[in-house]
Amino acid sequence: MQFNIEQISPKDFEGNLVLLYGTEVAERNLPLSKREIEYLKSCREKDVDALVVLDRLPYRLFIVNFDGERVAEQTQERLRRSADKVVTMLREAKQTAVALTGEGVIPEEVVAFAEGLFLADYTFDRYKSEKPSHIETLLIEQSFLTAEELERNVRLWECIRQCRDWVNTPVADLNAERFATQLQNRAAETKVSCTVFDKKQIEWLRMGGLMAVNKGSVDEPRFVVLEYKPSDAVNAKPLALVGKGIMYDTGGLNLKPDDYMQEMKSDMAGAATMASVVFAAASNNLPVHIVALLPLTDSRPGFNAYAADDVLRMYDGTTVEVINTDAEGRIILADAIAYAVSKYDPELIIDAATLTGAAVRAIGTYGIAAMQQGADNAFNLLRIVGNKVYERLVEFPFWPEYDELIKSEIADIKNCGIAQAGAITAGKFLAHFARKTPYIHLDIAGVAYFSKKQQYYAHGASGYGIRLLYAFLQTYDILQK
Repeated sequence: MQFNIEQISPKDFEGNLVLLYGTEVAERNLPLSKREIEYLKSCREKDVDALVVLDRLPYRLFIVNFDGERVAEQTQERLRRSADKVVTMLREAKQTAVALTGEGVIPEEVVAFAEGLFLADYTFDRYKSEKPSHIETLLIEQSFLTAEELERNVRLWECIRQCRDWVNTPVADLNAERFATQLQNRAAETKVSCTVFDKKQIEWLRMGGLMAVNKGSVDEPRFVVLEYKPSDAVNAKPLALVGKGIMYDTGGLNLKPDDYMQEMKSDMAGAATMASVVFAAASNNLPVHIVALLPLTDSRPGFNAYAADDVLRMYDGTTVEVINTDAEGRIILADAIAYAVSKYDPELIIDAATLTGAAVRAIGTYGIAAMQQGADNAFNLLRIVGNKVYERLVEFPFWPEYDELIKSEIADIKNCGIAQAGAITAGKFLAHFARKTPYIHLDIAGVAYFSKKQQYYAHGASGYGIRLLYAFLQTYDILQK
């Protein structure tokens, strides 16, 4: 999608035009006849968020009504959802260009609608013979945004699109080695340094968790470290972002049933998310020192696959009794978290992982199940910005009693507890490896990949969590104060 800033006169514009209509203004400003104005009023009275479509053959005028008196984040979310409806209509008509202006709106509302257009226009059509229609050009009225303000947003949105492409790509075309290479290539285009550890180096590091999960696969594992360190960083010690990178998850010897193995190419969404956050921060020169640590492997039941009852020795020396091989994500994340603590002494660790079905059963597909240990201020800030961008958090308790559920009779800890509180005990397992470092766990299992279209997210990968963490980084200096 090509974005352009131009002066737009609604009454004279020839082409598809979206008019955002918030707080009521003088009717003479609207590019409508008296009859159309009356029709608009009647629609607005019935539904303040009505989308009114008027023919301007061969084009259309889309009037997006909304209530500007709502709380800002709710208003902006409504606009993103309205953008999805406009995209659907443009695609059905095979229209590839549209302009955006408004009356009684503010820049943040214009950006929210443009963001909704970008997110809704995405499709993963790499393998389709016939490609669907897309918006190729979006013109935005110049009075709302400068070119630089728009470009900053577009750079973020492009990172979200890249994340969605990575997560949607099958493991046959994107295994650990290929993903690591793509991350290396992407880093070379930015101010991000990239270090890739191969199998021998991972063995030398004694990452017992990552090596164990990889034992059943013919493909080698990778451990990728991305670092963005600007000279004007507000943090003296880095922020560590850890992402689960299970390129495909069969469950290992505890093989998943058919229904649960579908869509398991998405089990590396945590790694793709954290990499995309780093690239977005670097692209827009955010003043935050960030390190992303991404353990990558698929989980298969072949060869000498690790088994339930095995005892693993992790990077930090912790011994782990394997109860279920399908609780593999936390095992590879544990090595990465321990490595972050040992090598970078970060001031805060945040992980993102498609970790548990328990999180999805608890809150559905409307937000992120989150936990924290010793990170009250950071978590509160994350919750605030999450509400603002509408990528919301639900905090689960992290009481010490839950630690009892992962104690092992034969090792230091075990990789899963009882069925109850499954999302929490998974978080507790990971928190063990964070030690005393402030730690936040984001279980994105319900939102990283949608089995069917949901609002402005098409079927497949969503990129959910990138806008959340990017907004967190934009306000990160607050934590330093």
